[in-house]
Amino acid sequence: MNKRKIINDPVYGFIKVPFDLLYDIIEHPYFQRLRRIKQLGLTHLVYPGAMHTRFQHALGAMHLMSSAVDVLRSKDQSITDVESEAVHAAILLHDIGHGPFSHVLENSLVNGISHEEISLIFMEKLNKEFNGRLEIAISIFKNTYPKKFLHQLVSSQLDMDRLDYLKRDSFFTGVTEGVIGSDRIIKMLDIDNDRLVVESKGIYSIEKFLIARRLMYWQVYLHKTALAAEKMLIHIMQRARELISNGETLFGPPNLLYFLSQQTTVSNFKTENHTLDFFALLDDDDIMSSIKIWTLHSDIILSTLAKGVINRQLCRIELGKEPIDKNRQEAFKEKVLKHYHLNNLEEAAYFVFSDTISNTAYNTKDERINIKYGTGQILDISAASDMLNLTILDKTIEKYYLCYPKSISF
Repeated sequence: MNKRKIINDPVYGFIKVPFDLLYDIIEHPYFQRLRRIKQLGLTHLVYPGAMHTRFQHALGAMHLMSSAVDVLRSKDQSITDVESEAVHAAILLHDIGHGPFSHVLENSLVNGISHEEISLIFMEKLNKEFNGRLEIAISIFKNTYPKKFLHQLVSSQLDMDRLDYLKRDSFFTGVTEGVIGSDRIIKMLDIDNDRLVVESKGIYSIEKFLIARRLMYWQVYLHKTALAAEKMLIHIMQRARELISNGETLFGPPNLLYFLSQQTTVSNFKTENHTLDFFALLDDDDIMSSIKIWTLHSDIILSTLAKGVINRQLCRIELGKEPIDKNRQEAFKEKVLKHYHLNNLEEAAYFVFSDTISNTAYNTKDERINIKYGTGQILDISAASDMLNLTILDKTIEKYYLCYPKSISF
């Protein structure tokens, strides 16, 4: 069977599946699930075009990895065919542990386990199915493989993951500020002393990449309306969990009810095969079909929140630089308490809530983006840039928000 398929991607055009193993991974039900998980959660409620999936993103990152490997080899960097296959597999599987709506429900359905940890568990399970062919991919993913630059291509401040999601998310949202020169950046990549570096000719592309990342966070990833929708979805899951714990019977597929009826931890995933099997069946469709039925539930909290998400009747959200006035927040809760005839202020907190959001475009405490000059000198981008004040990009910007129903006002 010919497994070297060509896929027509709207962002890059025709992309190739360079190894038979990658085709087998793509065909696996674990990976096909990513077709049913939106890349940007509920952001399509703000940008209607943002309907792309984790499946598309993973294929795009795989394509960029092919370009990066080709560029590094052309500069006489040693990457064997075995290593190339492994680093392609690692980037292809880097997001396989995402749950429904990607990051939105990461801490709502499972407890104390990140999508990276679940990705690793999936990879170890697949490694058994593929008779150990993912051993090197797993070691690259875990950063235990001797060639550390291979891990940087998968996970760093300038990895193929970030290069794809910025370009892809910009494309599907229509937010042009996120457009980056990924081809130019990849062509400028090199290796020095087992670390990824960027030739000095690519410094302006890196500057634009960092600015684009910051702008995309405020305009897309942390857009206040999408944030309100996502918090409402989280509260729906919390209320459903609370009702189930009180003996209520809720509509839902068994795989979703499994996670709502108990606190699932990393030990469940590692010791109970059915936990991973249930998670592998969980996607956006399960959540939305359940919420649609919950709009008819007798519980006013669950049904109101569910109607809000289904019909895009979202909470109003106020975003600012100053902490939220606690007295004002409590006053909103009192009004909600009366408006919905709730029992207590704890129930009102499902509708009135506050928190903070933050964004750091470049973290100098993380693996840095290194610029290499023709003289052999290597400088961190924050020192190499003559245009940007990267101490500002390194600064964590924190904003405060307050959410409450639009029907409630003073």
